[in-house]
Amino acid sequence: MNDELKGKVAVITGATRKRGLGRAVALALARAGADVAVTGNSRNPSSLTADEQKDGWRGLPDVVAEIEALGVRAYGAYMDVRKATDVQRMVGEVVQHLGRIDILVNNATYPRAADRVPLQDLDDELWRTILDINLTGTMLCCKYVSKQMIAQGDGGSIVSISSGAALKAPATFSAYAASKAGMHALMSSLADELGQYGITANVIAPGFLDTARIDTLRDPVQWEKRLSTIPIKRPGTVEEVADLVRYLCGPSARWISGDVLLMTGGEVRRAAR
Repeated sequence: MNDELKGKVAVITGATRKRGLGRAVALALARAGADVAVTGNSRNPSSLTADEQKDGWRGLPDVVAEIEALGVRAYGAYMDVRKATDVQRMVGEVVQHLGRIDILVNNATYPRAADRVPLQDLDDELWRTILDINLTGTMLCCKYVSKQMIAQGDGGSIVSISSGAALKAPATFSAYAASKAGMHALMSSLADELGQYGITANVIAPGFLDTARIDTLRDPVQWEKRLSTIPIKRPGTVEEVADLVRYLCGPSARWISGDVLLMTGGEVRRAAR
């Protein structure tokens, strides 16, 4: 554990999955000394995956407990990122309990689901839901957290988790890829707007990560086919991405803003060649 983020307060959205990126980011920032607030969208135990329920995982309360076990302060908030009132309430609660907000990591995203179909077969409401969560939710969190950062007058860091799919944009990914590509434009605009306040805004676009989101692809034939497209021949880990988030929020990255950092094992580079 180091102290490069000591005295900072971070908010990570979508951080309840036991094998998810949000939890890994929260723990990485806590190990760097930050106090950490995490969010989830449901108190309902049925929202947990089958393996989480089997392990007795409780979601948000367990992530909060893990953060506190690292010797820093933690706070957990349930909210729907699509609702401005929820986001405003979350910001107020974090400031009340932890004193300020210096870091925002937009990680909340719609799960892999029935959207992976040709556009002609995509449900209209599902399209709206994916864009509302992935893009509008990111916008609302940036809007209200950046207001708090500006008022504090000490700068800050915003990191949004996108996807290599935003650049590769493969078939049947129309809603997901469009929502993540929109995030790139949003963060570029914010970097221009917020730079005068010492606030950086960046995107990390991971590729194929070893999380619960890819459990449906673990059949040996599908798995090998998927890995064959990645030059490094393995999925990325949440810890690798979390470490880049930590770096972007730290003192050595204050001149990095408006950038999209790819972490795809070389896959998107190959697709664009």
